[in-house]
Amino acid sequence: MPINTVKFVQALILMVLFCLPMAAQRTFTASGFVRDAATGEVLISAYVYDAASGRSAQTNAYGFYSLQVQGDSAKIQASYPTYAPLLRSIRYASSGVRSDFDLQSLDVKLSEVEVSANRPIQEEVQMSTVSLSMKTIKNLPVLLGETDILKIIQLMPGVQSGTEGTSGFYVRGGGPDQNLMLIDGVPVYNVNHLFGFFSVFNSDAINSVDLIKGGFPANFGGRLSSVLDVRMKEGNRKEWKATGSLGLISSRLTVEGPLWKDKTSVLLSARRTYLDVLAQPIIAAQNPSTRGGYYFYDLNGKINHQINRNHQVYLSYYQGLDEAYARTSDEYELNGTRFINSTDNSLNWGNNIATARWSWVISPKLFSNATATYSRYRFVTDIKGEDREEDMGSTYVNRYGISYLSSIEDVGGRWDFEYKYAANTSFKWGASHTRHAFEPGVSSLKFSDGGVSLDTSFGSIRQNALDNVLYGLVDATLSDRLRVNIGVHANHFAVGTKNYLSVQPRFSARYLVSEKGSLKWSYVQMAQFMHLLANQTIGLPTDLWVPATESIRPQESWQTAAGYAHNLGKGWELSVEAYYKDMQNLIEYKEGATFFLGFSDWQTKVTTGRGWAYGAEFLLEKKTGSTTGWVGYTLAKTTRQFAELNFGNPFPYTFDRRHDMSVVLNHAFNDRVSFGAVFVYGTGRAVTLATRKLFARPQDAFDGSWLQTVESVDGRNGFREPAYHRADFSLTIKRPSRWGEGAWQFGVYNAYNRINIFYMDFGFDDNNRRVLKGYGLFPLIPSVSYSFEF
Repeated sequence: MPINTVKFVQALILMVLFCLPMAAQRTFTASGFVRDAATGEVLISAYVYDAASGRSAQTNAYGFYSLQVQGDSAKIQASYPTYAPLLRSIRYASSGVRSDFDLQSLDVKLSEVEVSANRPIQEEVQMSTVSLSMKTIKNLPVLLGETDILKIIQLMPGVQSGTEGTSGFYVRGGGPDQNLMLIDGVPVYNVNHLFGFFSVFNSDAINSVDLIKGGFPANFGGRLSSVLDVRMKEGNRKEWKATGSLGLISSRLTVEGPLWKDKTSVLLSARRTYLDVLAQPIIAAQNPSTRGGYYFYDLNGKINHQINRNHQVYLSYYQGLDEAYARTSDEYELNGTRFINSTDNSLNWGNNIATARWSWVISPKLFSNATATYSRYRFVTDIKGEDREEDMGSTYVNRYGISYLSSIEDVGGRWDFEYKYAANTSFKWGASHTRHAFEPGVSSLKFSDGGVSLDTSFGSIRQNALDNVLYGLVDATLSDRLRVNIGVHANHFAVGTKNYLSVQPRFSARYLVSEKGSLKWSYVQMAQFMHLLANQTIGLPTDLWVPATESIRPQESWQTAAGYAHNLGKGWELSVEAYYKDMQNLIEYKEGATFFLGFSDWQTKVTTGRGWAYGAEFLLEKKTGSTTGWVGYTLAKTTRQFAELNFGNPFPYTFDRRHDMSVVLNHAFNDRVSFGAVFVYGTGRAVTLATRKLFARPQDAFDGSWLQTVESVDGRNGFREPAYHRADFSLTIKRPSRWGEGAWQFGVYNAYNRINIFYMDFGFDDNNRRVLKGYGLFPLIPSVSYSFEF
């Protein structure tokens, strides 16, 4: 249950006072950046260790570390997965010692995505966290040859996938809106391409990916269930390089290099599908007067400049768009009159994101980062047509158009600070301000017929909101065994005439029970001032982002988790966690309500309720050697309850999945050939289906009139689809050449052709009996792709 916030803040102050005397011993500070020696790219979460004292630190999201050591000298080692460790001796200096590390990459043949922890798992105070480190060789099997980070995330315990093949994910019983998706610290409101089957993240442009499922540090907020922090590459500072891939449905190309060696670098990356190009001949053969298709693209750009050792500036930009379109034109002549009819229908959605950042090493102990951000997501549907008649020099034109717009736009800024007060104590604090502009579903109708015209708009009105955040946390080692992270996240949200204030305590603790194992516990409170009106089926872009308002309260939750982590040695790690999460003020559409072309405001179409989720997660990983991978298992239960749904009774969440298991294997046979395999199993989705059919005569009907069919259900989401399971395999063969390196990847998705259910409805069999039918989407699908680097 929620704890008293005032008492929590008092405890935080006492904790800080307790830690201060522990820092009185004479020390000096070693600080600097850890980078890739070949590219100059920063290594996020690299492990920096003082062998003499046993003290350690990790680099932050910008590759910077600060480590306090004792004595006249020290030997410091920096390490990072798949890189050779580097050991360096430093001598005491009262003002601190600046020591940057450039690590050499090892020639280790691993998968493109490997789960990694940069310090021993038992030492980390942060729990419920997964880090994905991007590598150049693609080894894990993927759908249609498209590497997708979100599909890798779905293989982790506590993370449920959505419908077959889609990239949406659900964390510990939460909804898709409760995941905070960040690209270089900027929220992304829609991460789907191709109606959810691929995500917007281009793997060639990504530096690191972190997923936090619980125990959230105080610097994160605004969502209830998870944080997905994606950091883009900065660009090669040493030399120009190009990487790319040619696949069955899309291709991508990334170019990076120095504008000023070791000072200024730039990265440009693009990806586009060619489904529309491939489909055009087929469409033209069926109907020559029709043009149609679908495509998506992504553009990433980033430039960074190191002013000096202490100042660095970045500019980054992302743009993505999906568009499905159909255009027709028909012309004929009748009784001397020429008729021309044309239509132009389109559905498009996309994100625009921009970031400007200034990093400042104020002192060896103090690091700051100032950021200005812009984010916009738009979904637009257009239906337009023109009917033209030409007769003996006169022309009659009838035009019509129906459009639908939904958008959210953010403009904001934030300033964050990190301070290494002592060897056992560090602080983080910061503030942010964001202006949100919501347009949650505006429809417009245009019509002109000769001299008569109509132009009107209806639906929800534009709403603006101000979002202010202030946070602070302390990370302290209280003894040789006990380490804690304790903080507060304060959020003020102003919308209309309503002001919401939420003060959210955060607490995590780690207790070493041995050199190899530790117990962990966390408690967090979260608030979310946005809602998503979602269809809960395929990842359509018609989901609407709406703010908390005077009548719709913000979502709130509290979550606690406890676990055990053990380093088994030889690259093996084991973690077990149990969690409980309570969620309030969730929203759902009322029965029969819809989002499209409505005349009423969205607030009249929803009902509010609560949800709760609990479960246990098991993860066994092997991180080193020629064979790597993991086995993950989740046992969970997720429930929802709304006064106006299901007669007020609790019901299973659509993506409540009792059992969820994944097995991932990577094996490098040699320097050139590697193999990947994935097996997943999960309990079927909970869906609502009619169980009885009744015949009733309407009250105003005359005797002998027709009977009306009424279908009855036992309860919402009371039926389970069959279990979901499949196996995927891939084989990657590298071929070095004079100009660089190429790699062929051959893959099989759903290798034993399991027909997993995409949707179900009632139909008739060969004997005309009414039966329940399930429809699959992806049978066995082979794929081939070619990637290159030079």
